[in-house]
Amino acid sequence: MGRQVEEQIAQRFPVGQRLRVLDVGMGQGTQALRLARAGHQVTGLEQDPGMLDVARDALSREPAGIQDRVRLLEGDGRETGAHFTPGSFDVVLCHGVLMYLPEPDGMLAGLARMLAPGGLLSLLVRNGDALAMRPGLAGDWSGALTAFDTVAYTNRLGLDVRADRLADLTSTLSGIGAPLHSWYGVRVFTDGTEAVEALPPEGELERLLAAEERAGRTDPYRGVAALLHLIGVRG
Repeated sequence: MGRQVEEQIAQRFPVGQRLRVLDVGMGQGTQALRLARAGHQVTGLEQDPGMLDVARDALSREPAGIQDRVRLLEGDGRETGAHFTPGSFDVVLCHGVLMYLPEPDGMLAGLARMLAPGGLLSLLVRNGDALAMRPGLAGDWSGALTAFDTVAYTNRLGLDVRADRLADLTSTLSGIGAPLHSWYGVRVFTDGTEAVEALPPEGELERLLAAEERAGRTDPYRGVAALLHLIGVRG
C-alpha cells in the first residue's frame, strides 16, 4: 500500500515537491513515518492514546530532521474541521478507519474539505464485495453464504464492524468533490496471514510482494482482495 501511495504522489506532483500530508487514524504511524522520511511534512491524527504513544515512541527513534517534519495530535477523524482549515493538505490518508464507523459519509466529506485543489484522498477499506472469500477459503460455508448479503462482519479483534462496496464509495467520492481516480486491491493472496510470527525468507518475500502488487492492479484479481485502496482527487 505504501508503494501505491508513492506511485500516486509521483503521478500527481512534481518530483521533489514537499507535500503537506494528513494521516487520519494513523495507528502506529507506519505510513506517516514513511512519508516523512521521503521529505514530506506530516500531521498524524489518532484518537487512541495507546496507539499515539506507540507512534510517538517510533518517532523518537528517528533522526532529528525527520522528527521535525512530523506533528502528532490526539483527535477524532470526524472532527478535522476543529483542528485544521479547509485546503490545508495536499494528501490525506485514511487507512483502516471507515470500517469502525456506522456511517462514514460525514467524515469523508470533512476529509475532502481538508484537501487543496488537486490533492489526493487515500482510503483503505474492507472490501464489501468480497466478504465471502475469507470464510469460504476457510471452509466456513455458512459464514460464506451469509457474507454475500451483508457488509457487516466480525474482525479478528472480535469487534462488529462493516465493509464498503466499491460502487458505493465511488458514488460518495464523486458527491464530495474528490472523484475516484484509481483503485487497487490489497491482500489478494495473503488475507489471513497478517498474524504470522515470522516473515518469509527475503527472496520469497520479494516474490510475494511482487505477486500481490501485480494482482492488486489487475482484473479480475483486485476485485476479490480483502481490502480496497481507493484514490480520490480533489477537483
